[in-house]
Amino acid sequence: MLITVRVHPRASRARSAWKENVLEVWVSAPPVEGAANKAVLEAVARELDVPLRTVRLRSGARSRTKVVEVLPTTSGVSEAKAPEGARPTEGLGLTR
Repeated sequence: MLITVRVHPRASRARSAWKENVLEVWVSAPPVEGAANKAVLEAVARELDVPLRTVRLRSGARSRTKVVEVLPTTSGVSEAKAPEGARPTEGLGLTR
């Protein structure tokens, strides 16, 4: 499943909220040496209640708007917590 994430680095406090089909994520980490990207992946995993190892950054490593891929889990919890607009990865030609 692919999720669009809008990142707000150097926030005073970490939080996340869905705004339509986009996950807004505020992280306290600065956008230096991948610190904010790591914090974003952790926030997405926490928001969807999936293991961190199932969350991958697909695009936007140097942008505030990112596309994150959440790999399927055996429990299917990630799809249940994602909004209807989240895009499945099947048929998009994406590989792991």
